[in-house]
Amino acid sequence: MLVSEHPVVAARRPATGLWLLVSAGVLWGTGGPSGSLLALETGLSPLAVAAYRLAIGGTLIAVPLVLTRRALPRSRAAWTRITAIGILAAIFQTCFFAAVSLSTVSLATLLTIGASPVLVLVAEWITGRRRISLPVLSTVALAATGLALLVGVPPSGHSASGVLAGAALALLSAGCFAAMTFVSARPVPGLDDLAATGLGFTIGAAALAPLATVTSGMSFNPGWTSVGLLLLLGTAPTALAYTLYFRGLRTTSAGTAALMALLEPLVGTVLATWILGDRLSPTGLVGGGLLATALLLHARYSPR
Repeated sequence: MLVSEHPVVAARRPATGLWLLVSAGVLWGTGGPSGSLLALETGLSPLAVAAYRLAIGGTLIAVPLVLTRRALPRSRAAWTRITAIGILAAIFQTCFFAAVSLSTVSLATLLTIGASPVLVLVAEWITGRRRISLPVLSTVALAATGLALLVGVPPSGHSASGVLAGAALALLSAGCFAAMTFVSARPVPGLDDLAATGLGFTIGAAALAPLATVTSGMSFNPGWTSVGLLLLLGTAPTALAYTLYFRGLRTTSAGTAALMALLEPLVGTVLATWILGDRLSPTGLVGGGLLATALLLHARYSPR
């Protein structure tokens, strides 16, 4: 009886991993509205919000691991992976918000989130982890088109040098997220997803907090609303979402994982329209539909 059940379990694992990635993308989508509300409530800069996000998300995972006396990773390979996740997360956050300040949110989002799956797929192809078929290329192209329409055209009023610098930083941010995805796709013995996420983000916050302190400051007047938003930002789109994302990578390809991350701007746009009162243009609606269609097609027909 046990022997006959094993193939069924094995067959379900890729689908389970895909749903974990979908859940992570949906939770990431709550980060934009909650971060915007936090910034409005506290006056914190985007860089400070990012530092708090990593610090709270990492702490919420790392502290229970310590309190329950769970064995911490000891191997050099495990701590190398943890440090890599922390540094890449810190650079990813810093470069994205710097790109926003130099150009626009739309351009930074388009290049960072849009370029990530392309970079991961190229890395998988170069290393031989995956063959890039025509259906995969088609869904990526459809998703990129939908994202471009959803985000919209950046408004005028920015200098050419600022836009170019912002674009370069956004691509660097995309490279860091792609690297974090590609590296995390291969498990390290003795390192589970909780330890990798919690300890890695704690290291990332330690690297990011001094920069935020020097450039913009991290102090604010705490209140019930601000503290609640901080906990929300650190819990749903950070601690929980990234843990689900890294766990989903165990049974799903890195390229598919990076493409599912495109759910973040889609869900974030819907929540911003509902909660923050943003208006979505007809072009944005078409883009959202194309993006959702591409993700559904990729999830249904692409090899895991």
